[in-house]
Amino acid sequence: MNGEELANVTAWTAYGTRHLERATAVAEVDRLTWGFWPTGPGVEVLGDVTGRRVLDLGSGLGKYAAYLAREHGALVDAVDVSTTQHQRATARYGSQPGLNLILGDAVEHLRQCEQYDVIYSIHGFAYVDPWRLLPALAAALAPGGRLVFSVLHTNSDGVGPSTTVAARPEILPLAGGGQLTVEMWVC
Repeated sequence: MNGEELANVTAWTAYGTRHLERATAVAEVDRLTWGFWPTGPGVEVLGDVTGRRVLDLGSGLGKYAAYLAREHGALVDAVDVSTTQHQRATARYGSQPGLNLILGDAVEHLRQCEQYDVIYSIHGFAYVDPWRLLPALAAALAPGGRLVFSVLHTNSDGVGPSTTVAARPEILPLAGGGQLTVEMWVC
């Protein structure tokens, strides 16, 4: 991991700590939502995931991964690098059949895993250096597999994508007020 990615690990761990301290209640999901609002396509963009190997990259709390395992019969690995986000996920979904919660660097996981039929990420890709992530994704996706992800097209200030492949600081709001700075590749 590079310095920007390490800064993101620190920020997301602080984010998870904040939610653990506040015992934040999060409702179960009944569909995949790719944006910040419940609009757009749902699980259908992944194809039929029943019995298929699926990876949720940057899974956070794991609610979407648990939904796919529970409601669609997918065999889901959910990887996140934040110890506190992983702690939240295992406390909530640790016994969910069909779900394997993994604490670790997504790129390292992709380099060591068996290939996946589907890899998806809801807002997670932009926190990982694409020069590391994209080659690992290409190797970890089975022939004919599907890669689906969502990323910001503008930041909270309305600034659009970068013209270069470089991380830039963005704001991560915290529950109850406050904010953290993360580094995102928005290109």
